[in-house]
Amino acid sequence: MTDRELLELAAKAAGIEGRYASLDEFPDWMTVHDGEGVYYTSSQAWNPLIDDGDALRLLVKLSMGVSVFEHHISATDDKGNETYQRIQIFDGNDPYAATRRAIVRAAAEIGRGMG
Repeated sequence: MTDRELLELAAKAAGIEGRYASLDEFPDWMTVHDGEGVYYTSSQAWNPLIDDGDALRLLVKLSMGVSVFEHHISATDDKGNETYQRIQIFDGNDPYAATRRAIVRAAAEIGRGMG
């Protein structure tokens, strides 16, 4: 699944309505706005893959849980079911980026289940 698909499904799960915009599509516009993500206003992007605050708000909004271990991170849905979106962490990987990705991947699964 691409980052765009992950963000669109996670936004759906969180009830965030907007349009995905990327640097490839709008290079001039992106230089003066927030960057790649789901734009819910004309100038504010939502991207929990790169923004800690967006990821935390997504986690809370969906009543999810996250567990960080030495070598992997897993996220759970609101019923406590561990998602199969477990992220492996190896030496040198960014554990914060891996945690954000686990949250978004779990949220995307919730969004996919919404039809």
